[in-house]
Amino acid sequence: MKLGLIFSALFGVSLCLETYVGHQVLRIKPKNEEEIKKLQHLETMGHLELDFWKNPTAPSFPADVRIPAKRVPLVKAFLESHGFEYSVLIKDLQVVLDKEKQDMAQSLQKDRSTATFNYGTYHSLDSIYAELDHLASAFNNIVRKIQIGESYEKRPLFVLKFSTGGRKRPAIWLDAGIHSREWVTQASAMWIAKQIASEYGNDPSTTSLLNKMDIFLLPVANPDGYVFTHTTNRMWRKTRSRNKGSLCVGVDPNRNWDAGFGGPGASNNPCSDSYRGPRANSEVEVKSIVDFIRNHGNIQAFLTLHSYSQLLMYPYGYKCTQAADYDELVRHSDVVSAPLFCPASFPLSNIAERYQAELYDPHQQPATRGNKNLVQCNAFEREILVISKHVASPPILSPLCSSMFPSLSFNHRIIE
Repeated sequence: MKLGLIFSALFGVSLCLETYVGHQVLRIKPKNEEEIKKLQHLETMGHLELDFWKNPTAPSFPADVRIPAKRVPLVKAFLESHGFEYSVLIKDLQVVLDKEKQDMAQSLQKDRSTATFNYGTYHSLDSIYAELDHLASAFNNIVRKIQIGESYEKRPLFVLKFSTGGRKRPAIWLDAGIHSREWVTQASAMWIAKQIASEYGNDPSTTSLLNKMDIFLLPVANPDGYVFTHTTNRMWRKTRSRNKGSLCVGVDPNRNWDAGFGGPGASNNPCSDSYRGPRANSEVEVKSIVDFIRNHGNIQAFLTLHSYSQLLMYPYGYKCTQAADYDELVRHSDVVSAPLFCPASFPLSNIAERYQAELYDPHQQPATRGNKNLVQCNAFEREILVISKHVASPPILSPLCSSMFPSLSFNHRIIE
């Protein structure tokens, strides 16, 4: 009976959700630069309403794109007429999303029967925030919940601070969910939070880390967008701010940083999923993070979790210039990229196949992932950005601390 009520509740919500019946995801494999340019041109054709999950960047690197049902025949005809190699990755996206809702309903039933937070599934914003309160209470010797700002729609931006004492000690910043539809990142961040809290005093690496440094973790960097993905549009990725002079809503917060603002990969079209915004740091969510880091003054590592593509990315993402410690980053590439390929355990495991881990070399192609340049461009010592696995089990913290920070020097190791 209870499960039936939960399904009914989810069904009631789903009546408001935008549907993706017949939407297909194609994997396109460009063979040369000419084909890449054609795909990039296709990407600019707004009337097609294409949603590139993996952008065309280089020959032999596949591009994945969601195509609305009414545009599928047209796009396929274009690809075939120009000799593109492609395959159907997802035949009907709505089937996948329906399965996701079903899995979530079953997990919710289990959570309610055990009164525990299930770290192996996806949760609403209210549920995540409630668990932050629980962690801060259960581990009050090292965990404190702080608010660093509010979203456009006045939702709090909550950060967990892990600390054993002291003021403005060297610290690590970690955020997730800046693209709201990437649910595995918020889930991974919550799992990381639980591991940090529970392993202190039990795991030598975690204990050593927190005895010397603080960790600030923002599990939901875009709360308005995250709520919108649960209530209205599962594929929404931007903020929910209003754009002056346009009916289109939201800004891509990951294109809104003051680092290579407006460069390649960012759009000036408010209707685009990669819209950069009217100016750098225009989004209150982004500005709250920037202000916090600048005011702290001793952030030694900046990490962010994304999903899809399985890339390790490091400065600079917006220009073809090597960072000062480029050689060091390359030396560690084998160490950090190997753990990216691991068994899947999160929901939506059928939304995309796993990829061989790739090291993203910013000297090859600009990516306009502006936030990963925030720390480096503001003269802090170290900065890392991690694109997390779209389909993956959560990261393991003990190997993180032992392989990533053996001497606590933060010389560009990976978190996931």
